[in-house]
Amino acid sequence: MHGFKLLDRFKSTQVHALSPQDSNPCSRGKLSKCKFTNTGSVAQALLPCGLPTTELLEPSIDSYLKPIDYVESLAEIYRRLNTFSQTDKSLLCIEQFSILRGLGDPKLLRRCLCSARQYAIDVHSKVVLSAWLRFERREDEFIGVSSKDCSGYILECPMAALVSGYDPNSIYDHCQCGQDNLEAVDNQILMGNEGSSLEEDSDVSFCIGDELVHCVRFKIASLSSPFKAMLYGSFVESRRDKIDFSKIGISVKGMRAVQVYSRTGRVDLFCPEIVLELLSFANRFCCEELKCACDAYLASLVCGTEDALILIDHGLEERANLLVASCLQVFLRELPNSLYNHKVMSVFCNSEARERLAMLGHASFLLYYFLSQVAMEENMASSAAVMLLEGLEEFATEKWQKALALHQLGCVMLERKEYKGAQFYFEAAVEAGHVYSLAGVARTKYKQGQQYSAFRLMNSLIFKHKPVGWMYQERSLYGVGQEKMMDMNTATELDPTLSFPYKFRAVMKVEEKQIRAAITEIDKIIGFKLSPDCLELRAWFFIALEDFESALRDIRALLTLEPKYMMFHGRVSGDHLVELLSHRVRLWSLADCWMHLYERWSSVDDIGSLAVLHQMLSNDPAKSLLWFRQSLLLLRLNCQKAAMRCLRLARNHTSSVHERLIYEGWLLFDSGHREEALSRAEKSISIQRSFEAFFLMAYTLADTNLDPESSSTVIQLLEEALRCPSDGLRKGQALNNLGSIYVDCGKLDQAADCYMNALNIKHTRAHQGLARVYHLKNQRKAAFDEMTKLIEKAQSSASAYEKRSEYCDREKAKDDLNMATQLDPLRTYPYRYRAAVLMDDQKETEALEELTKAIAFKPELQMLHLRAAFYESMGDKTSARQDCEAALCLDQNHTDTLNLYNRTQDQATRSI
Repeated sequence: MHGFKLLDRFKSTQVHALSPQDSNPCSRGKLSKCKFTNTGSVAQALLPCGLPTTELLEPSIDSYLKPIDYVESLAEIYRRLNTFSQTDKSLLCIEQFSILRGLGDPKLLRRCLCSARQYAIDVHSKVVLSAWLRFERREDEFIGVSSKDCSGYILECPMAALVSGYDPNSIYDHCQCGQDNLEAVDNQILMGNEGSSLEEDSDVSFCIGDELVHCVRFKIASLSSPFKAMLYGSFVESRRDKIDFSKIGISVKGMRAVQVYSRTGRVDLFCPEIVLELLSFANRFCCEELKCACDAYLASLVCGTEDALILIDHGLEERANLLVASCLQVFLRELPNSLYNHKVMSVFCNSEARERLAMLGHASFLLYYFLSQVAMEENMASSAAVMLLEGLEEFATEKWQKALALHQLGCVMLERKEYKGAQFYFEAAVEAGHVYSLAGVARTKYKQGQQYSAFRLMNSLIFKHKPVGWMYQERSLYGVGQEKMMDMNTATELDPTLSFPYKFRAVMKVEEKQIRAAITEIDKIIGFKLSPDCLELRAWFFIALEDFESALRDIRALLTLEPKYMMFHGRVSGDHLVELLSHRVRLWSLADCWMHLYERWSSVDDIGSLAVLHQMLSNDPAKSLLWFRQSLLLLRLNCQKAAMRCLRLARNHTSSVHERLIYEGWLLFDSGHREEALSRAEKSISIQRSFEAFFLMAYTLADTNLDPESSSTVIQLLEEALRCPSDGLRKGQALNNLGSIYVDCGKLDQAADCYMNALNIKHTRAHQGLARVYHLKNQRKAAFDEMTKLIEKAQSSASAYEKRSEYCDREKAKDDLNMATQLDPLRTYPYRYRAAVLMDDQKETEALEELTKAIAFKPELQMLHLRAAFYESMGDKTSARQDCEAALCLDQNHTDTLNLYNRTQDQATRSI
């Protein structure tokens, strides 16, 4: 297989990202015509471009801010959040968002955006942040939902965003969108002949051509100071009963609308064209109240992109702040579709339009940050991404903003293979203080044939700073021989979450014709960090071994993460490869699929379960229940973005109202709206009692700290769920949850019954709950044996090893926890346990090192809290405070850390 090498012109930053414009494409429909080094093998026919080679592998440059020391950066953000005034916090929350993006926690990022919206004062910021929050939930993918539809909360309400002012405590309240509008007024009565009742007290008329519009002098005068001066001052008009307005630029209907407004104070009685006339008239004669009324009314009329494109020009021309905000709001709430409308993009990217937006305060760093992130997510190398990032740079005012804009421009230019431009931007980002951009500088030098210069640059970086994994990973690209492998291994040791070293070592083994060893290597990271590129690589290896069933499983699982994924360097769609491989394996009937799903689910084979569900959905894509099951698996695998997409598809595909309410409830629950989730479940039950509705209610209630009364309610709900029809997979989960509640209530026998019943229907995870019951009954050996059964059955067993460590002696516990770390280095309990044991043995330095090596790649709340406690016990108050601040930046309400932080603060104060 070593001979299957791609041409140099195919080099790219990712395994799957080769340019589709190359001259020798392996087209999707003509794989059989591709040329191979050797022919005749079925595997070679399915590998149109051969196996990947190490020389073509590169890690991507991360496009977000990446501090050298996350703890220091998080602590500094928290200190500033505590010292800034409430009204200045919004943009600081966006900086916090930018720093935390590297941690990859969607809920943490949403919390930052919510806080930014909470502290926003001006309409522009509210509009951008509300749209951003909506985009993160991808409501644009909901069938039957428009961009102006409201979620019911002020947080994302389009109308609430148009209200200026500071009210941080109200954003989680319900908005007023559901209330009835004011009754419509018969426009024709007022817009036609006004009638004698409105003309009886008229004492001045305005002539427009041959028409007279009769008005009340003092009411017109009250519209503005210029009118007051005209009608009651020293001007000649003050002595006239008829005033010529023919050359003012207003129509007869428009002037009649002015006189109606002067009497009623309302503009909602007129058609939009007349209100636009009123707006222009108000600007000419400085009628501020009339202008505000026209601005607000026109803003309320903007319902879609076409409306917005028409009205935004009027808004900019007349400096109508709310109208422009409302138009921008539509564009933003229509993302990502707005990116593909050239008229919309000209509003944001045309220099003249951008300048007009800026004059009204509607062009900002915040706006272009949101737009550019969406554009990069859609297509990293697009012209839209470049233009929007240029806008981001233009409106960046603070140092971190400049660094972010320049670094992301460098990433986009690198993706576009414009290496000189990328180098320029990366170097500018370094000048702005972003050290990680040096990796970008090194990469662009390497791309321009300056390999030694790139090596020296990374070498210097490692010596200047406390080394972290990505530094060695980057330097490994520019090294040779044993030196390269040493850097790869050091990168994995410092940061085991980096996927590139595993991929490189795996491909190197393939080049040495050790494909089984290559699979073992890539399995190491797939076991705890599921990603499309690693699944694709493993699928390549299985095809080379002609293990088509395993290859098909991996590709199906991959497509649940990214449905439009392109295989083989971007040349073959994943769906097409599934079709080709399907001819090489035995086809499953629907009954076979359900049988295999049960087998994989019971053996805790989540990837296999995903693959089975993908096959079932390919046969019945409208089956909402299957989309829902897929979302549950993806959540378990920590693939939240893909899970939420599946939930949205479940919601879209269901034909019943009660099911749609359930899926909407889960979506609301995952975005933090527990009360609304409960409300959806209750509505669903009122329509039809179902397992999933009761389960949703129980799960949502159990998510908080349960008192005895709440626990009793959850038990009743789960029992009701179990009485409703469902399959064994879901009933096993309900029995497992019910057992957990019984344990918390001290009802161990009932809990044991639940777990045994769950095991009887092959819910393998119930072994863990049953072990807990045995442990609480002081049957430690039985608990250990129960966890051993789970380890033997489960393909994913890191958590089982971790849990079993609680039921054995210290040495055996240490072995189990080491195994848990080896299988999943992202699990934090093993580090905390080992550190605590070392601390008990008075090995303080080793205890700190145990936590520090994990915090370096995963700055997690509990580990930061424990290290802070260690520092406090050692008398290092400064380090303790910094760790507390970093932890509180992740969760400002964590009680134990707050108490520790306040204690160290008090001690510092007393020592002064």
